[in-house]
Amino acid sequence: MVDDNELKKLRDAAVPGPGAEARARALAAAMTAFDEKDEAAPQGTAATPRLTSRALTLWREIMQKKLIATPAIAGLVALPIAGYTAFHLMQEQRSAVDASDSVAETLADKPASAKPDTQPPVAAAPSTDEIKQKIAPVASAAKPEAATPAGNVQAAPRKEFARMKSAEMKSAAPLAESESADSLTGSPASTTLMAEPSIAPAPMPADTVQPREENRDRVQDFKTNPVRSAKEDPVSTFSIDVDTASYSFVRRSLKDGLLPQADTVRVEEMVNYFPYDWKGPTDAATPFNTTVSVMPAPWNAEHKLMHVAIKGYDMQPTVQPKANLVFLIDVSGSMDEPDKLPLLKSAFRLLINKLKADDTVSIVTYAGDAGTVLEPTKASEKDKILRAIDGLAPGGSTAGEAGIREAYRLAQKSFVKSGINRVMLATDGDFNVGQTDDDDLKRLIEKQRETGVFLSVFGFGRGNLNDQMMQTIAQNGNGTAAYIDTLAEAEKVLVEGASSTLFPIAKDVKIQVEFNPAKVAEYRLIGYETRALNREDFNNDRVDAGEIGSGHSVTAIYELTPKGGTQQVDDLRYGEATTSNGGVSNADEFAFVKIRYKLPDADTSKLITTPVTGANEVSSFDAAGADQRFSVAVAAFGQKLRNEDATAKFGYDRIQEIASAARGADPFGYRAEFLSLVRLAAAMN
Repeated sequence: MVDDNELKKLRDAAVPGPGAEARARALAAAMTAFDEKDEAAPQGTAATPRLTSRALTLWREIMQKKLIATPAIAGLVALPIAGYTAFHLMQEQRSAVDASDSVAETLADKPASAKPDTQPPVAAAPSTDEIKQKIAPVASAAKPEAATPAGNVQAAPRKEFARMKSAEMKSAAPLAESESADSLTGSPASTTLMAEPSIAPAPMPADTVQPREENRDRVQDFKTNPVRSAKEDPVSTFSIDVDTASYSFVRRSLKDGLLPQADTVRVEEMVNYFPYDWKGPTDAATPFNTTVSVMPAPWNAEHKLMHVAIKGYDMQPTVQPKANLVFLIDVSGSMDEPDKLPLLKSAFRLLINKLKADDTVSIVTYAGDAGTVLEPTKASEKDKILRAIDGLAPGGSTAGEAGIREAYRLAQKSFVKSGINRVMLATDGDFNVGQTDDDDLKRLIEKQRETGVFLSVFGFGRGNLNDQMMQTIAQNGNGTAAYIDTLAEAEKVLVEGASSTLFPIAKDVKIQVEFNPAKVAEYRLIGYETRALNREDFNNDRVDAGEIGSGHSVTAIYELTPKGGTQQVDDLRYGEATTSNGGVSNADEFAFVKIRYKLPDADTSKLITTPVTGANEVSSFDAAGADQRFSVAVAAFGQKLRNEDATAKFGYDRIQEIASAARGADPFGYRAEFLSLVRLAAAMN
């Protein structure tokens, strides 16, 4: 049995100085106090030395292997090494061997817990090489001015044990003074322990609460579209939007148990995430068809919804133009996560299998600098392309601007006249080398857009996602932005939606709606806040707008307050809208919808107009088509997540009821998944 008096003396006494005599006394006292008596191991468990014996043995190995080259350095790093070694070993041995009550009380400052009936296998003691790897980062972090005085160790999880370890460390025989730390670092001038760059810092104990990683996601702030008076401001103008990034981001947030940040919810992107069976054009000469419906608003009995549905011409595979694609891939260090570069590589492998043999693929990567991984290569050489993708590895900073320039250079090198020329940027976040300002990148993309090369952006991962930058360069590069959080989403975007993603049928598509104040008192555009255009931009062919891909559907929804209904905006006292003959032209129309677009290789826009009359109106919301009702349910959900006033009293249960009744054909399960998201959001509110 260990003498309690000896232990108390050790606990209360200051650690001796570094003199040889003091070291000898400390060693003798430690060895006397902890004279080992091996215990028989429990049946079925390997016999293992007790904790203190292992600690002493490990320290002797460290000293004998000359990992610490001078007494001065030994004293400098002794305390942090002792604390780390003590805690690490006690974590491994917590349930292994039960010491006597008196010793346990001294080591842990509390009574020993009851000995369990069964014990897990005891971990083997770390090797000298393992200890060397763990010492390096700990020692390099120690500083002389920060060292804790002997006898006052605060950081060790078991302070008594740390004091004993300190005494043992100081009792070790000094090394020859002719030996120095040069034997460790390999440098004559080096006096500091250096860790190899490839050696990771020692892991934190399992029961230590680690700080939550900072979320550096960047999204564009915007305000919800206001209610406008049809008398004062009868014209609404915006650019078409077929991006889907917001829906994927919202889905990931909800599945992670978090309500999404309001500015990550762009209602139009949520609505346009789903395929709809709108009536399309029959001839490629007219790239899309417009269907307008007017129905009661389910969340306000006094209001109506004007539902504008656009369907693009669906190009048949036999007539799809030749594609020239440049994969611009972020391989910076932050991409080294399972949902980033590994997912990206799998996603692009899916796309390769979709291409035709005479399509062309190039690969550019960027980290600290940009580099060409694959020169323009025919898709028929699939194995070569896949090997290039599989060989991608993360590391470095993010020189996105240099990567964009190199990608456009390769796109021009293999440019296909009357074909598809597109840069496909895949990234997780900011560009931090070169031009990093969004406006600078916008100007760069606008200049390259004039060459006939389009750009699409695919975001991956969380915590560093620069959604604002993605939106900026996609909108100004005649491209689309998508967020890929799963391989299923990659399949949806790059395989099922390959035609609409890769093959544009119209660009610079703008919508302008003029409301008749004789029929409509107020209106509000649901979504498209970041796509708003000035009224005069509609007829200006120099103003960029969105593109529509082959077979793509686009939906826009207005909420209307009919004339005579309860208005949120008071009428003006002066300036009643009249015409010279005392009436209003086309008084039976709700609105007049105009769509302006350019063909992919054209510079001059064309115009399509659609008057909205009583013939477009349905008697009840339930009488509207299933696709119309489902898209309205999605729009209500998006507004609910943004906490907008219009749907404040409209419950998630009602949204789910509408979506369930209008689910219709759902071959890929997208609508079923939407219903599960509504349930998740309801549970979190």
